[in-house]
Amino acid sequence: MSTVWKVLVLHGPNLNLLGQREPGIYGSLTLGEIDDCLREDGVDLGIEVTTFQSNGEGELVSAIHNALGNYHGIVFNAAAYTHTSIALRDALAAVQLPCVEVHLSNIHQRESFRHISHIAPVAIGQICGFGLNSYRLGLRALVDYLNEKADG
Repeated sequence: MSTVWKVLVLHGPNLNLLGQREPGIYGSLTLGEIDDCLREDGVDLGIEVTTFQSNGEGELVSAIHNALGNYHGIVFNAAAYTHTSIALRDALAAVQLPCVEVHLSNIHQRESFRHISHIAPVAIGQICGFGLNSYRLGLRALVDYLNEKADG
């Protein structure tokens, strides 16, 4: 691979409270620990990983817009905005960067309102229910996708 892929990992609202927020659902790892692991995985994969978390929908929309021309793809845990935000869905559709939707918990085993994702229709795939490994698998899947596209 001649291109060093640049991947943006986006975390949505309340994920800054990981490690203390409902550990029975979200686990005991902090967001910093998750980010550190993803950056380490990036080194192993030969890619650049940048992480960003915001509780604000508009900041996440801006991060997606700013990804255009700066990143090759996005791994995105939109958290509660997954189920409510047309703006995030439209931002992803507008920039047309490959995106993998990830969730720590299995959203399909939870409350019925969490079964709907506005992100999934504009993502190349969705991984949920594996805790930290949802992110790690999402990152690897995105890199495989980028490599396959580059190989034509």
